Amino acid sequence: MESSSAATVSAGPGPGPAPVDLLRRLRARGAADPVTHVERVPARAGVPAPWPSWAPTELRAAFARRGVVAPWQHQAEAATLAYEGQHVVVATGTASGKSLAYQLPALATLLADPRATVLYLAPTKALAADQLRAVATLELEGVRPACYDGDTPRTEREWIRRHSRFVLTNPDMLHHGILPGHAQWSGFLRRLAYVVIDECHTYRGVFGSHVAHVLRRLRRQCARFGATPVFVLASATSGDPATAAGRLTGLPVTAVTEDASPRGGVTFALWEPPLLPPESSSSSPVPPQATGDGSSPPAPSQATGDHDELRQVRRSALRETADLLADTVAEGVRTLAFVRSRKGAEVVAANARRALDDAVPGLGDRVAAYRGGYLREERRELERALLHGDLLGLASTNALELGVDLVGLDAVLICGYPGTRASLWQQAGRAGRSGQEALAVLVARDDPLDTYLVHHPEAIFGAPVEATVLDPANPYVLAPQLACAAVEAPLTPADLALFGEGAKEAVDELVAAGALRQRPTGWYWRHRERPEVDLRGEGGAPVAVVESSTGRLLGTVDGGSSHFLLHSGAVYLHQGVSYVVDQLDLADGCALVRAEEPDWSTHARDVTDLSVVSVRSYVDAGPVGMFLGEVDVTSQVVSYQRRRIATGEVIDTRPLDLPTRELRTVAVWFTLSPQSLALAGVQPADVPGALHAAEHAAIGLLPLMATCDRWDIGGLSTALHPDTEAPTVFVYDGHPGGAGFAERAYGTAAAWLRATRDAIAECGCETGCPSCVQSPKCGNGNNPLSKPDAIRVLDVVLTNLPA
Repeated sequence: MESSSAATVSAGPGPGPAPVDLLRRLRARGAADPVTHVERVPARAGVPAPWPSWAPTELRAAFARRGVVAPWQHQAEAATLAYEGQHVVVATGTASGKSLAYQLPALATLLADPRATVLYLAPTKALAADQLRAVATLELEGVRPACYDGDTPRTEREWIRRHSRFVLTNPDMLHHGILPGHAQWSGFLRRLAYVVIDECHTYRGVFGSHVAHVLRRLRRQCARFGATPVFVLASATSGDPATAAGRLTGLPVTAVTEDASPRGGVTFALWEPPLLPPESSSSSPVPPQATGDGSSPPAPSQATGDHDELRQVRRSALRETADLLADTVAEGVRTLAFVRSRKGAEVVAANARRALDDAVPGLGDRVAAYRGGYLREERRELERALLHGDLLGLASTNALELGVDLVGLDAVLICGYPGTRASLWQQAGRAGRSGQEALAVLVARDDPLDTYLVHHPEAIFGAPVEATVLDPANPYVLAPQLACAAVEAPLTPADLALFGEGAKEAVDELVAAGALRQRPTGWYWRHRERPEVDLRGEGGAPVAVVESSTGRLLGTVDGGSSHFLLHSGAVYLHQGVSYVVDQLDLADGCALVRAEEPDWSTHARDVTDLSVVSVRSYVDAGPVGMFLGEVDVTSQVVSYQRRRIATGEVIDTRPLDLPTRELRTVAVWFTLSPQSLALAGVQPADVPGALHAAEHAAIGLLPLMATCDRWDIGGLSTALHPDTEAPTVFVYDGHPGGAGFAERAYGTAAAWLRATRDAIAECGCETGCPSCVQSPKCGNGNNPLSKPDAIRVLDVVLTNLPA
């Protein structure tokens, strides 16, 4: 029978203590029990199936050499659908062997037809490299698999175009390299039999919408060369995968969702760090006129960890995770700790190493950090060390959620809810050594959503995973993608149907703007240079981080995060080494840093302004109005705080001179009449704090309803907005043109705001804390805030809003 996946972590040290015993030891570390709930996910036996009759003997033998005696039922079903020409998505759990479902039909076709080719797309380079290893180990003659991405030497690229029949790449390379150079790829595209889209649930929001059009551009070029490839998609368990896959590809897709693979049992604990003594709290109120919860196009790297809260009510989730990682490694337990931010991953790894070295000198070397922005050589070395057992513990961002096949670990620590249940289960599923028992621990951040979840386990274990949200009709995505398509070949009326709703309007706008010229044969691109289109919406080209004294390139940071992470004076962490930024040159895309270990951390502050552009839909509920529409958001990072690492004490606030950034996006907002607030007992002087607190909590709870986390969205509240002429709370998508999250919030407004109200009311604090109304990314220092008045505001909204 197939082991759960193609490449597992090598044997390394023997299994540590049983998950239940390990959890008992971890719980006994402190005076109070931090575990709020333990869920037992039972083991499951596999359901095998015979090899499909069309599978070549040579291919069966190759899989047998890898330990695959026969496929599981879902693998055989999906593979047969694809081999028969149906577009299919297999949406099953982590380590369920989804790779066999697409490898089997693709490789069978390559063996049967010596001219056929296959294109594999992964959201990360690490995942493509891992799949390359899996296909290469089969040693099938004539397949010649190869990775074609930004790390591929130029000397190898021509050989790959001419000779590889199984090309592994990512949507970015398809967009920037393969499709613009389609003439050089004509032989490959003419014979393309399958397009494999791995981890397709990651293509959501603006990124997913861009990828949907990149795939339409691929289909268009294939059709020009006479090819109609079959699309095979693999997804983590998700809501309505057939619809999401169909929206992504523009094709009818059949879903296979019954997971027939065997699974070891999982002990899943919800862990709430203990409360700190009251004297640990500090704050610095600076009440603004309009208050917001961040407005820049978000990136996970902006989430700089628990030091962002001005009042540390609970022990930092980062410190708690670091201690747990050190404890599990000391027990000989192979552990992966997922951390939400790049900086957080560095902090967890550094603290765990320090604790281990204090206990056993040298043991800290068995722990490392892994994140985006590392150089290729560093990533490959870390992956090798993990695969060979040189490392026992790894603190990683979600760069490894989809990367190297990590099945074979004993425990997974999840530092903070990752934003969606799909990601949570994807990360937890990395634990489980060849079907053995595993431990997963969700360590709650001091955050409204995390606090709500660890005290409402039914929201995790009793709820279905979310549907993937993307909107190919987003005009901010559609128009640039049509421009890219026009560069590749003039657009025709038939192409507009391929690109779907809104394509004709977008083309007309491009013509009016002078980007396209209409001729009898179609629409032609008018400029010499190609349009610059950023698939991932990261706010521009990456910024290189360079050590001043040596000129050594340390890594990169995406353009959207550079204002927050690489401003002058910022503290930047890289593999446990601390650097201070001397200069940020946005024009040249370079930040100069020097090695230094200050006893303070840095935290950028921004200001936000918002104006309403249009209203798409609204609900008139008497004194309450609920709206959905377009807004313009203007934001600027204006200063940064330096805070003592040991205490969180604010040392000073220093000004910054960075450019303003503008964002047109989609927002949901509600208004209340001043009279309704007065009747509810909210005094005029308390209205700003009431709305601000409600805004923070609403943003924190929106991931319960939409496929997002709070770093995908922003907000602003004000006691009198000039466009609404009323007290107003805005929550908006942090991506140009919107990402579908505000629409979801509008459609589930009553349930969303009810959960928000309950989360605030059920929190045990008196005046508001990070567990309910404080935000880790507030640009106004979490002031003013009024917890009791936020409850009154939400009561007014819920009383009047239709259920």
